Amino acid sequence: MHEKRAKKTRFVAITSGKGGVGKSTISSNLSWLLAKSGLKVAVFDADLGLANLDVMFNVRVRKNLLHVLKGEASVKDILIPIRKNLLLIPGESGEEILKFSNSDLFENFVKEANILDDMDVMIIDTGAGIGESMQLFLQAADDVVVVTVPDPAAITDAYATIKVTARKRNDIYMIMNQVRSEKEANGIFGKIKKVAQANISEKLELNLMGSLALSDKVSESVKRRAIFVKEHPSSNATRELEKIANRIARKIDGNTRVNAYESGLTGLFKRLFDHF
Repeated sequence: MHEKRAKKTRFVAITSGKGGVGKSTISSNLSWLLAKSGLKVAVFDADLGLANLDVMFNVRVRKNLLHVLKGEASVKDILIPIRKNLLLIPGESGEEILKFSNSDLFENFVKEANILDDMDVMIIDTGAGIGESMQLFLQAADDVVVVTVPDPAAITDAYATIKVTARKRNDIYMIMNQVRSEKEANGIFGKIKKVAQANISEKLELNLMGSLALSDKVSESVKRRAIFVKEHPSSNATRELEKIANRIARKIDGNTRVNAYESGLTGLFKRLFDHF
């Protein structure tokens, strides 16, 4: 009997040092762009207690992943289609999820989660990255992206996240959000990188994935619970995020097939529990 083969899902964790820097706005709009380009995308809301992607996408969540792990709902029940090729997986706090790492319920969950095996990419919208359970998500991901804004307190918090994450991995990306210019983004990123390589590790590969300019259009869309890349397709912010989406798309290996349990939601949880 042949083992079922599935697409190799790329897991991209988007995190920040503190709230209010646009992390969920970037996760939702980025996943929208990736889906629009024809990739199959799931976006997993893993933000502890502050799960808010449902607000971004303007949908109602009735049940989440915890209901599935407790056997109170099926994976199919909780998935929310957002647009063609894009599904929202409503999450729950990492601490709650990890309580199920050894249970029989988890075995059932793994069997059911195979409906997500054909995902090309999963965007994981995590909470601020210093908590222990969030760090598990950051270890399990293929790419970790730390979002910050030019505010000094946000930069300090982003640096703290990078420092903690660098204990377990030496490749981290950054997105500079709400910058006044590309020059400002590059300047701030350059300083962070210099300090990180001097104080954390010379081996740390910190790369700038892109920057988004401060924009009234973006903040208006967010206030109205609308996806800005859909409302303002030709805006600078959309074009900048498209560049970031293309960078991620280029990393997706569409030709490699893996065992079904290594892809989709099952693959993510297998990795989480391997690190646990």
